[in-house]
Order: sequence, then C-alpha cells, then structure tokens
Amino acid sequence: MDLNYLKKLLRLFDESSATELALEEEGVKIELSKYGGPNGSVQPTYVMAPPQAAPVTMQAPAAAPVATPAPVASPAPSAAEAGHTILSPIVGTFYRAPSPDADAFVQVGQHVNVGDTICIVEAMKLMNEIESDVSGTVVKILVENAQPVEYNQPMFLIKPD
Repeated sequence: MDLNYLKKLLRLFDESSATELALEEEGVKIELSKYGGPNGSVQPTYVMAPPQAAPVTMQAPAAAPVATPAPVASPAPSAAEAGHTILSPIVGTFYRAPSPDADAFVQVGQHVNVGDTICIVEAMKLMNEIESDVSGTVVKILVENAQPVEYNQPMFLIKPD
C-alpha cells in the first residue's frame, strides 16, 4: 500500500466526524477508530494489519472531541432460527434498494443464489454492493433501510438450500 495514500487517508479520518473506518485493499486490512481516552478526550487509534499478521497499533495526536455514538442495538437471530447469517463487511449505511424509488434487492421469502446482490452499504460516499455468499431463502432482514451498520453486524438470515 502506498505510504502517501495511507497518510492522506489518516489525515482525512482525523479531520472527519467519523468514529470508525474499516478498509481492505491489496490484501492489507486497515481499521481506524476514535475512542475516548482516560481523561475524556478523544484520541484516534489506527490499526493496520497485514494479511495473516498481528495488528500494529499507532497512536496519533489528540483530535478535537467528537461525540461517540451509542452502540447500535441489532436484533440477533435466535437459536431457533437456524440458518446462515450474512454480516456487514464494513461500517456504513445499509440500503435495501439501489435508489429510493427502486424495488428492494431482496424480500423475506425470496430465493437468492451465491453472488446475487442483496443490499448496498454506503461508506464514505462509496456504494458497496453486498452479495450473498450462500444460496437459499431469505428468512429475515435484520436491519432497517437507511440505518447505520457496524463491521460484522448481522444483516440477513438465510436458510441455505
């Protein structure tokens, strides 16, 4: 990964109101998070992990205080609802359809195949199409349209074929 690109990304993150960012590019995974320090100030923490390696943590200078959002409560599938859970690969905003006036990608009860687009997660003004990694029937949609999602948050429950 280009060092200038990484420096620019860190600078943009420091100056933004975002509190978390996860990015994977060219086999390198980067997770950025701003959290409240011991004195109540907000200090960004940068974690960059090469593939199959332990994360490296770098402390950055203290940034202007940013309100930390309350954790998003997501309904977790119960043990009785056996099936495959599709998780959000990134932090962003969940959209069920490609545009506000379009039909949703999938509905409860609909059959999906591996590779079918099931939703979009918008992150930093980029629309990331999320595809099903299993063939089966959509049992439950666990996130409301236009709601924020966290990294690894359950989004869909699929009953595999």
